[in-house]
Amino acid sequence: MRPSRVLLLVLWLAMLFAGIPGVCGAAAYEAPIELRQGTVTTSVDGTTRTGPVELPYHWDRRHQGRPGLASFDLPFRLEAVPETPWGIFIPRVGNVFEVQLNDALLQVYGDLSRGNDADYAKAPIYVPVPGRLLRTGDNLLQIRLRADTARRAGLSRVVIGPATPVRNELFESAYAWRFTGSVLLMAFSLIVGGIALALWLTQVDADARGAQRRDGIYFWAALAEFCWALRVADGVIAEPPLSWGPWGVLMAACYAGWAASSMMFVYHLAGWARERRGRWVRWPIAGVVAGTVLSIALSLQRDEPMWLTGWLAVEIVFVLAFAGAFAVATLRKPNAEKLLVAGAALVTVAFGTRDWLVIRLGDAYGETTWVRYSSVFFGVALLLIVLRRFRAASVQARGSVAALAERVAQRERELAATYAELEAAARDQARTHERERILREMHDGVGSHISSAIRQLQSGQSSSGDLLRTLRDSLDQLKLSIDSIHLPPGDVGALLAAARYRLEPRLAAAGIEFEWAVDEVEPVEGLDALGMRQLQFLLFEAISNVLQHAQATVLRFEAGMQGKTVQLRVIDNGKGFDAVKHLPRSLAERSGAIGARLAVESRPGRTVVQLEFD
Repeated sequence: MRPSRVLLLVLWLAMLFAGIPGVCGAAAYEAPIELRQGTVTTSVDGTTRTGPVELPYHWDRRHQGRPGLASFDLPFRLEAVPETPWGIFIPRVGNVFEVQLNDALLQVYGDLSRGNDADYAKAPIYVPVPGRLLRTGDNLLQIRLRADTARRAGLSRVVIGPATPVRNELFESAYAWRFTGSVLLMAFSLIVGGIALALWLTQVDADARGAQRRDGIYFWAALAEFCWALRVADGVIAEPPLSWGPWGVLMAACYAGWAASSMMFVYHLAGWARERRGRWVRWPIAGVVAGTVLSIALSLQRDEPMWLTGWLAVEIVFVLAFAGAFAVATLRKPNAEKLLVAGAALVTVAFGTRDWLVIRLGDAYGETTWVRYSSVFFGVALLLIVLRRFRAASVQARGSVAALAERVAQRERELAATYAELEAAARDQARTHERERILREMHDGVGSHISSAIRQLQSGQSSSGDLLRTLRDSLDQLKLSIDSIHLPPGDVGALLAAARYRLEPRLAAAGIEFEWAVDEVEPVEGLDALGMRQLQFLLFEAISNVLQHAQATVLRFEAGMQGKTVQLRVIDNGKGFDAVKHLPRSLAERSGAIGARLAVESRPGRTVVQLEFD
């Protein structure tokens, strides 16, 4: 017994024992009625024929795929007018059609005057029946349809009866499997394809030559799922954006693209892409797509669906051989990924073979393809493998990052140790340079003065006063060199105070009055320790000239700010000299070395040595 008959019997028994009023009267006539027999009038290639019909009616089997029109008259009898709303359930009808009951038009799906346009055979149909149209005795349900070539046109068995069982039990279940199921399959394929595409775009490795390389397994998984999503989407698009010719070629190409991309996924998973002897397989895989497009084009052009049916048989044989070879290779070297894909591939091929036998060759009409649901197994396998590959790559990347971080840390430790060594060496070098500087200054300053004193003694011509001044200069310069070690860089005020401290007793002994007119001045930027020593020697030389040659009675230090400029002055009231002809060369050199502007003014009774720092 067919499932539909069993379902009708169960519904009738349920109503019988539910205590519905009038179960032995009018309610008995409200059981759903399955309409299987009637008459059909067909018009194909200008020829019209009328005869009895037994549903289901498979148009392609009856008319070899030629397009045409058909009108089905399906009579049924009621013993009483129904007391509840009724409805009509049609599992499959198409491609465009209209439904009439007792000469009253109930519903129109598409335009019967236009071929190769809409296709309403993709989803089950429910048509509500106004109670006023049903009558006691004979009733006639009429369905007129237009059939397109290779588009699965025809009419399944029709059920008419009370709206509650017909709609809630029969229609909604069929609608969930065919329409809602297609939407969910499409969404699932898009998600899997999107994940695979994202991984293909982001997971980039470098080959042995340093060139960027992406893993092909992600690309083919994404392409397979996108092709299948578009192919499944056809099941919910009653009015496609293209006419049936181009749209049919596109859908067939998507089907073949899914099969070819899935095989290329397996091709990479098996490792055949790395073997030279296995590369020839790519050409017959590409031939699957090309052959499918060519066969569907011929089928639509010649109105002969057998072209596509025959090619699908060739395609099934090739895919079966490919899946079998992969299964054998997997059994030789099994792993979880390959076993999962091999099982999904064999199940999909088996379901595809069933669909080819039942739908392409059988006379049954209204059957749904199984391969659309078995493709979920393959999609799940693709998703699991893609995620496992990504996880493995992530673990490897994390390991690489950890190793890299450890190498970086090791390098940082090495650099820190090297830096510490360099810093210690720099400190040693700085101390060495400081010693060398002190020795050099002692040699150039104190040493030169002592040498001068020795020459004075050896000549026997110098007085004791000259010899004493030379030795005092030597001692003062030595003291100033020691003081310079502790002077802050740029602190001119501190430098002048140190010079005052060291030289004021000597000035007093020489009978020279010392005047101090030093205001607070800002530190001079760029005047480092070496610059401070140069400034100190410059001042010492100016003061030494006053002591030895000026015959002055007053020496004055002045310092202050002129805007942002630091200004220093050494002033005496000595006899003066010609500043143009006899300007000490060492003063100019030292002032230039520290970036100061030097100005010397001299006349009898007033000599000024001025320094300015910006």
